[in-house]
Formats: sequence, C-alpha cells, structure tokens
Amino acid sequence: MKHCPCGSSREYSACCEQYISGKAKAPTAQELMRSRYSAYAEHEIDYIINTCVRRGDKDIDYKSTRDWSEKSKWLGLKIISVEKGAVTDTEGTVEFEATYERDGLRDVHHETAVFKKENDEWLYLEGNISVRTIVRSSPKTGRNEPCPCGSGKKFKHCCAR
Repeated sequence: MKHCPCGSSREYSACCEQYISGKAKAPTAQELMRSRYSAYAEHEIDYIINTCVRRGDKDIDYKSTRDWSEKSKWLGLKIISVEKGAVTDTEGTVEFEATYERDGLRDVHHETAVFKKENDEWLYLEGNISVRTIVRSSPKTGRNEPCPCGSGKKFKHCCAR
C-alpha cells in the first residue's frame, strides 16, 4: 500500500491520484492544495501547470517547476490554516508548509495560497511566500581566525575554500 504524499492516511490511489489522473476534480481548495503537493512529490508537472489560473502563455516556467519537483525529496505537508474554499465557495486560502530536501539541505516552503473556482473547478491563483530569517546557531568564523576544524590553519586557507 502506497500512502499519499499529502500526508493523509489514505492510499495514494484513493486520495490525490484521482485528481492528478483526471478521474475527478478536487472538491475543495484544500484538496487541490494537497493534490498539488502530491503532484510535486510524484513529478506530475502537467497537473501543477493545468491547475493554475491562466493569465498568459508565459505564466509558469515549466522547466524550473520540473527541476524543483525532480531535484527535491519531498518530506511532508502541513496545513496550517484554511479560510473558505469549501465545495460551495468560489474562493479560498490555504496556508501550508511543504518540507523538502535539495542538494543535501532541508528547507520549508511556507506559503499562503489563494485559490479560485472557475467553471466549477478549483485553481491556484497566487501564493504569498513567508520568508524565514535564518538565525546562526554559533558565532561566525572570521577569515583570519583559526579554523574551527582544529587544523591550526587560518579559516580562509582551510575550510572556507
């Protein structure tokens, strides 16, 4: 049994796959958000592109979307809050955190996504990304200070390279 990447307890085939495959339409903004996360995890780029509100031909960069999807290891989705976006609504917002790893670095994509229902179908309209300030856990090593690895060399001639 393959659990759905969106974090639900259901199997992928009974959860987001039905939306990604086109067998069904996501009934709520939150279900569309979950299925879009699963599409990133499953590298289903066409679904990501096709579930966006279209404003012009150059709206979405297919290559960078594919690269982010394929070069990342998707670790989990956390829904923080949902406003509107129910079956009977025409708009809604979903605040979420998507945790992923890329090039050996773990990161959290924190976004408040806005969704709009057009022709009885939920679509991603826009997102407001929350920028996090990274706080250094230890003091910064100066270039001319001894290297913290213990080699006895200056930092600039050792690990800073």
